Amino acid sequence: MRDIEVEKESLEERDKKHLWHPLTQHKTSVGMLPIKKAKGCILTDEDGKEYIDGISSWYTAVYGHCNEYITTKVAAQMQNLDQVVFSGFTHRPAIELSEALIEILPAGQQKLFFNDNGSTATEIGIKMALQYHHNLGNDRKVMLAFEEGFHGDTFGAMSVSGLSVYNGAFKDHFIRVERIPVPTGENNEEVISTLKELIEDHHIAGFIYEPLIQGAAAMKFHDADGLNEILKICRENDIVRVADEVMTGFGKTGKYFASDYMEEKPDVVCMSKALTAGLLPMGLTSCSQKIYDAFYSEDIAKGLFHGHTYTANPLACAAALAGVELLVSEEMQVNIQNITKANIDFVTKLNAHPKVTNARSMGVIFAFELDVQTDRYGGLRNQLFKFFMDNGVFLRPLGNTIYILPPYVISEKELQRVYSVIEDSLSVF
Repeated sequence: MRDIEVEKESLEERDKKHLWHPLTQHKTSVGMLPIKKAKGCILTDEDGKEYIDGISSWYTAVYGHCNEYITTKVAAQMQNLDQVVFSGFTHRPAIELSEALIEILPAGQQKLFFNDNGSTATEIGIKMALQYHHNLGNDRKVMLAFEEGFHGDTFGAMSVSGLSVYNGAFKDHFIRVERIPVPTGENNEEVISTLKELIEDHHIAGFIYEPLIQGAAAMKFHDADGLNEILKICRENDIVRVADEVMTGFGKTGKYFASDYMEEKPDVVCMSKALTAGLLPMGLTSCSQKIYDAFYSEDIAKGLFHGHTYTANPLACAAALAGVELLVSEEMQVNIQNITKANIDFVTKLNAHPKVTNARSMGVIFAFELDVQTDRYGGLRNQLFKFFMDNGVFLRPLGNTIYILPPYVISEKELQRVYSVIEDSLSVF
């Protein structure tokens, strides 16, 4: 009898009984929309209404939802090896993925450390930077980061993040961090001057940064030449350079990684999100041979003692390997180029609109600000979200910033529909 009564309730009502959702103040939020199916660029709710996924479900499903090439590879792996401890064992999916990634990662990457998600990927990057110097006997305990950066929700990742809305209750427990502004092209000299002063006055171990685009800061772009100079100075001062490519990695900026736009390459790269094409959770932190060598010792205490139960899960590795194979394919690269060109054209169009400021794009990433002030969560932002959903497009504005980051398989018709709904919103708000 109880099961019959439960089934009479909607999924939204049943959700409210037990589930606590991320980035949600449940007292003021509306109910959660149940999604029953996803395919390609389309999400379908329990009533059958369809939505174009304009942000690849938080930058993950870049090859489209339920991509048959990926699901077929994972299904085959599932029949052979589902899970095994990665301490003391290894397996073909992890080995083949490592070989494929080394081919596309920024030059100098040599070793891969598996973990669970974007936050733990950056957490390990931070630990690599700090322990690198500890193992070498260097008195360096300070991390350097950009203002307004976001690197995740675990304690090290929160420490180096600059968005207080996420971190306020925990700030007394953070590691030591110094911050510099992002270089914009106009302030590069001041940023470099500040950097040199901080290096002089503090024992800086590592610099963590989102290369060229700060995602949670509302797709804030910065200058490649300025970042390249920062990385050069860090290299000259043996400051470990940790590139957080969790959002930017795997083709989103038009290159495999945003770090490919700079001559100076990172010592450490943090990956997740599109790593497994939105199918399964996994993170990876790669590093150069130089970083790895500081941990390679007869002294067991100098090892990187960080472990996750599902480290290098074979199914997630199979998904990631299939994703890399799609990424480097001619078809997917042409798709990325087509979206890139369409975004550039849309930037030109929107920059002429009186309500639009700072329309910009890089690769498949497009963003602009509405010329109004609003809260990051709530107010106009929620009205915009509802408008987009009512019109069959899933976008998540960040305050007054509207952005898109579509799957690479989006059709021209679907992409133009996203653009059209955004334009329609300008006449409403």
